[in-house]
Amino acid sequence: QVQLVESGGGSAQAGGSLRLSCLSSRGINDLMTMAYYRETPGKQRELVADSTRGRSLKYADSVKGRFTISRDSARNMLHLQMDSLKPEDTGVYYCKAVFASSIREYTYWGQGTQVTVSA
Repeated sequence: QVQLVESGGGSAQAGGSLRLSCLSSRGINDLMTMAYYRETPGKQRELVADSTRGRSLKYADSVKGRFTISRDSARNMLHLQMDSLKPEDTGVYYCKAVFASSIREYTYWGQGTQVTVSA
């Protein structure tokens, strides 16, 4: 079982910055994938940024060049640095972790954190 606790959401003006953090109860080096997704009214949860071991970092086209995902192994944390924010970045952001055993993969989600960007 992996528990993910998110922090760092809030409000910002367009052009501003916010930093999201996700604390894992399990060492993040054990986790195959850590990622951030976001949910907006009327839309399905969508991938924002993904960090999977052995692969290049992956970003949604809408956030490329503005958002940066990073792992902090010493603190078992995942971070999402969000710069040049736009109103369309508004939504609930969820941290996701995938643990792969020899038998199957286990997916875990954080509780979500609200991000609101005003024009």
